[in-house]
Amino acid sequence: MINAAVLGSPIAHSLSPLLHSLAYEYLGVTARYEAVEVKAGALSDFISTTDRNCLSLTMPLKEEALKVAAVVSDIATRISSGNTLSLRDNIWKLTSTDVLGFDFSLKMHGLNQVDSVLIIGGGATARAAAASVSQIAKNVCVISRNPDREPALNQASLVDVTYLPWKLTDQINTADLVINTTPDRAADFFVPSIENPKGTFFEVLYNPWPTAMSKVWSDSKNQVIDGLDLLIHQGISQVEIFTDLSVDRGLLYAKMREVASLRLP
Repeated sequence: MINAAVLGSPIAHSLSPLLHSLAYEYLGVTARYEAVEVKAGALSDFISTTDRNCLSLTMPLKEEALKVAAVVSDIATRISSGNTLSLRDNIWKLTSTDVLGFDFSLKMHGLNQVDSVLIIGGGATARAAAASVSQIAKNVCVISRNPDREPALNQASLVDVTYLPWKLTDQINTADLVINTTPDRAADFFVPSIENPKGTFFEVLYNPWPTAMSKVWSDSKNQVIDGLDLLIHQGISQVEIFTDLSVDRGLLYAKMREVASLRLP
């Protein structure tokens, strides 16, 4: 039996229990999946005492997980972050489905090859984004306030990354793809820069919706991808790992998107 949970802090708002439970019911798999509050620094104690065998991780635990897992996948090592812990033969194995979440979201919206990508933010989600888009982009730029994060971003990306200061920039309008990975309303700072953008905007947030940037972008009649797509696609990949099954991604995506949309305000 799958005895699973999503861990993080805060976690009460998480849609993962809703989405995972739907998936297991659809697949006919016996499973239990709940949200559990686990604060920074407490992951090691949690997994040493829990009876769970499958864990989804959100902030602030994705980097901490690298220290507690016995086996870490190549992709989790590359992006210095993991969101999927599974117990196999009494050994905790860590990987990340965040890169796949970006991969499938971009493909679904027709982005198979682009010239330039601009990523806002420099944390774990930015590294996953860089790992994904560096497979399909010639040029990757990152706007970050913390230069200390650059080595990890360089490791995540398959192409050289150009770094820009945290200032208003016209590259928001010229990039083929702009991805905001910052939390809360940090990216609102860049709204004055948006003027007739030519590319697609990928906002990793989904609640509340729309964000200031996504609204301005949508008003410009350009494509916007919301964070719900990322959540769903990385979740489907987790379901495949937890169940050892291949799923009909398109069908499961549609079901998850429908129930999540009904739950959100």
